[in-house]
Amino acid sequence: MSMIRDLRAAVRPSRVSLRKDSGAYDTTRDPATASAVVDCAVYRDGTRVETDAPLSPHGAMRQVRRDGGFVWIGLHEPTEDEFAGIAREFGLHPLAVEDAVQAHQRPKLERYDDSLFTVFKTIHYVDHDELTASSEVVETGEVMCFTGRDFFITVRHGGQGSLRALRHRLQADPELLLKGPSAVLHAIADHVVDGYIAVADAVQDDIDEVETEVFSPGRKGTPRGTDAGRIYQLKREVLEFKRAVSPLLRPMQLLSERPMRLIDPEIQKYFRDVADHVARVQEQVVGFDELLNSILQANLAQASVAQNEDMRKITSWAAIIAVPTMVCGVYGMNFDYMPETHWKYGYPLVLSITVGLCLGIHRTLKRNGWL
Repeated sequence: MSMIRDLRAAVRPSRVSLRKDSGAYDTTRDPATASAVVDCAVYRDGTRVETDAPLSPHGAMRQVRRDGGFVWIGLHEPTEDEFAGIAREFGLHPLAVEDAVQAHQRPKLERYDDSLFTVFKTIHYVDHDELTASSEVVETGEVMCFTGRDFFITVRHGGQGSLRALRHRLQADPELLLKGPSAVLHAIADHVVDGYIAVADAVQDDIDEVETEVFSPGRKGTPRGTDAGRIYQLKREVLEFKRAVSPLLRPMQLLSERPMRLIDPEIQKYFRDVADHVARVQEQVVGFDELLNSILQANLAQASVAQNEDMRKITSWAAIIAVPTMVCGVYGMNFDYMPETHWKYGYPLVLSITVGLCLGIHRTLKRNGWL
């Protein structure tokens, strides 16, 4: 049991802040690799078998069948032709092969006779100096895993989510690799979900920033609001995050609760920890969605209040201006017999009455909060 207690320690270092560690996401396959195969290795007694030349999938499987152990093959965006030979060699189900090549799959777990097919969506937080109505907040990729009795195959899609660092950490702990492909599957699941937690923390910061801008006081102590387009864009990115997290909960629960021939019983209990983390992130993302709905509604309400305030001010000034307009209109009529037209103090009297009425209306409107 002591070596199993180290399982979490072997994969937990992947939990880092995505804002600071851009190196956690390798964007391309190895430049020295001519094909989609990023790495192919045989593990025997928990240790990687070193070879003089790079192994082909066929050669690696031949070694495993002869000497034991298991093979771990990593591919990045293989074409149908590139993956066809590997699928025949390992007897992969055609439906799973089609999903692995075409990508854009929903997170899921499918069981076939001799293998498990698992789909994970990886999430990467996209750094940005300022959140705008067109900012990309999260970027998604995919990792598909084929787990067999003596093989483990990963097919990665997208420009992020490299498993190279994870492979190196597992290779540094032979006792874990002794548990076979199921230990690798757990490590990848934990690695992906730890990425979710880091992204959720970063998205929380963006939501807090938008919320502060919406409710922070502007001029004269009134909330100044923010651009609704920014809130809507953040809501769309959270929805993309939700599509990656929510469907994964059921597969993790199945891996932790239902006995499976290809999953080591001692490894299986650690999938409960992964399932708990997925459930926690799912609750966070659902909370993000609801909070953004409230923020968006509050922002729109503030915009309506601001418009009403502007209309009240415009109406108030129009009422004030109506007084001199009326007086000037009356005395602009061309009649000979009009009151006070030939009186010495007529002009200053009418002007004084006009100014007095305007000041009185202004004072009344200001006292009632219209100005």
